[in-house]
Amino acid sequence: MGRAEWPYNSTARARGLVLLALGVVKVATAEQLRQLVLPGTADLQTVRNACKDLRHAGLMESVGRTSSLGANGRPVRRDLWNLTTSGLAAAASELGRPVREMGGTARDAAKAGAAHALAVTDTIDAFRQSPPLPTKPVARRTTRPAPDRVLPVRPRGLGHLRGWETEVALPVTGTFTTPARGSLRADAVLTAPEDLVPVLFVEVDNHTEPAAVVAAKIDRYQRFFRRQVKNDRGRDVPLWSTLWDDSGRGGFPPVALVFTKDVGAQARMNRIKTIRDLSRTCWQPRWQNPHGWSPKDTEDDGWWDHAGTVPVIATHLDQLRTHGPHGPVWWRFGHSDWQPITDALTNTGTKDEYRAREDQRSVEREAQEERRRQEREEELSRREAGKWVCPSCGGLVYPGGGEPVATGSPCTVCRKITDSQQPQQPPTAQRAVSAAEAAETNGILARLRRT
Repeated sequence: MGRAEWPYNSTARARGLVLLALGVVKVATAEQLRQLVLPGTADLQTVRNACKDLRHAGLMESVGRTSSLGANGRPVRRDLWNLTTSGLAAAASELGRPVREMGGTARDAAKAGAAHALAVTDTIDAFRQSPPLPTKPVARRTTRPAPDRVLPVRPRGLGHLRGWETEVALPVTGTFTTPARGSLRADAVLTAPEDLVPVLFVEVDNHTEPAAVVAAKIDRYQRFFRRQVKNDRGRDVPLWSTLWDDSGRGGFPPVALVFTKDVGAQARMNRIKTIRDLSRTCWQPRWQNPHGWSPKDTEDDGWWDHAGTVPVIATHLDQLRTHGPHGPVWWRFGHSDWQPITDALTNTGTKDEYRAREDQRSVEREAQEERRRQEREEELSRREAGKWVCPSCGGLVYPGGGEPVATGSPCTVCRKITDSQQPQQPPTAQRAVSAAEAAETNGILARLRRT
């Protein structure tokens, strides 16, 4: 197309990236669009020109504004951009999705200021951490070289923009296109199997709702995940699994809570813990002990059964922006410290870990039994090497096993026979000898001798 079609001289690449971004987030400021898809540009004008050209073509519009405090404390107003119906179809082409899956144009949200939608956009950007790539410098009518730009460094991000969807219906009853009452809409859904995240449901919290309402959403997630439908073979399968892949970690797909309001670290943690406690029945696994009678080597040992539970991880937008999703910014309900996302999503204390401990204990028991067997064999070898022939009966005599016996002595049986054949004094004579010995010791003559 020529200059008349694109009067603001935007490039096809910039227009395509802006359409792609708005196809995902639905409404955003030019600053947010730049962060999402063109963070390496020298200034904001590249994105603004693309937005204006797309508006000129009838694909985008700006029907609302947002206001925030600038660095000098004064309010700064920014235009909000959203797609038109034609722009939605163009964005569907950029994303490679059917138009029926694109949702609405977010026109009404943009008119109202779209506070929550903008927070969702910021959250997706904090997850993405789009790396700033240098752009081709614009030719200028000057011989003075352009100064070198230092591109900002961002932490490693998660997934691609095409892996995101927003305002996704999750029908507890009804269908995905016509969810019934009691269903919910996920603020955003990420699929990033290349980063070991087959699916992640994201809820953005602006502190506009009580903690109990947020906890109730987790309950509705669990109800949605429990819903079964018949597959093409007539078997019952979870409805969610017809659209998204299983992580293989056990339990239902995870839910990430991202808190956006700056209320201080302690107040933020208190809110996380309150939601955790109110939703405990949804996320807490069940303890399993297969022994019951608790043998000594496995006393109280078992595993956590995560089947039917919803893993919940939480963070704050500022932490996510600063450290990225792979930083230690996630607090999983039931864990005790901050973790990177892969660690936070990994179930601990599982049956596989228990089986590994059981296998280790089995190996140790076998090793102990082997040591005992070797000791028995060594003892037998020593006894065999130290044996002799009884001089009385000619039988073999082995050392050990009773009273010490000198090598070459008769065997125990022969000694007992010999002892039994020795003459013994009559009982009367024995008593007489004993009395005489007592008199010798204690009588009058003995006392006179001592004096």
